[in-house]
Amino acid sequence: MQGLRVHGRTVLLVLCVLGAMGCAETDPYRNTKWGAGIGAASGAGLGAIFDSNNRGRGAAIGATVGALAGAGVGYYMDQQQRDIEKELEQELHSQAIDLQRLEDNTLQLNVRSDASFDVNSAQINPGFGDSLEKIAVILGKYDRTVIHIIGHTDNTGSEAYNQELSERRADTVARYLGQQGITPERLRAQGRGERHPRATNATERGRRNNRRVELYIKPIEEGREPWAYTTPI
Repeated sequence: MQGLRVHGRTVLLVLCVLGAMGCAETDPYRNTKWGAGIGAASGAGLGAIFDSNNRGRGAAIGATVGALAGAGVGYYMDQQQRDIEKELEQELHSQAIDLQRLEDNTLQLNVRSDASFDVNSAQINPGFGDSLEKIAVILGKYDRTVIHIIGHTDNTGSEAYNQELSERRADTVARYLGQQGITPERLRAQGRGERHPRATNATERGRRNNRRVELYIKPIEEGREPWAYTTPI
């Protein structure tokens, strides 16, 4: 009988979601909201069924995971991208930071070297610290993501030194975000040294473009969670 009551609550929840969605015929994001709502409802129901004796924690976990299923993933990342564009409007306008949306829904932030670190230094510039605080607030709001921080250098100096410098810079950004409340489980730091230039190292402008820090914000998708923790190549 207890199992039947749980199923009844699940059906009721789904019906409530369907009713709410039906009131939004003119909403341009109706399809993505539909996917998010159904995913959340299904997740909550499954959580209740498989964890009915755990004081409701299973339903909460199921709803969180289910919200990033199907079309809900795209909607979730849409909202996060809009918040980033709003909060980092000044940085994006000055091109200190560049934002890209990749085909797999990953958000990529490229941070210009002169806006982040001094030459041969792994100490965050004050202006970059202000930007990271804004980013941390958004990452805290959208916590169903994994953040990959990758450091890059130009080819000035030895390859070993550049590798070590890129690692220190990535680690510094990860620690800073951790100090702002982002849990360590969501942070992955890696240095690539001089191995992945974006431009020629034959000119100062090219070397400046190659000295950078990249942040990849990957959604945790139901059924392919390991992908979110795999650092982009």
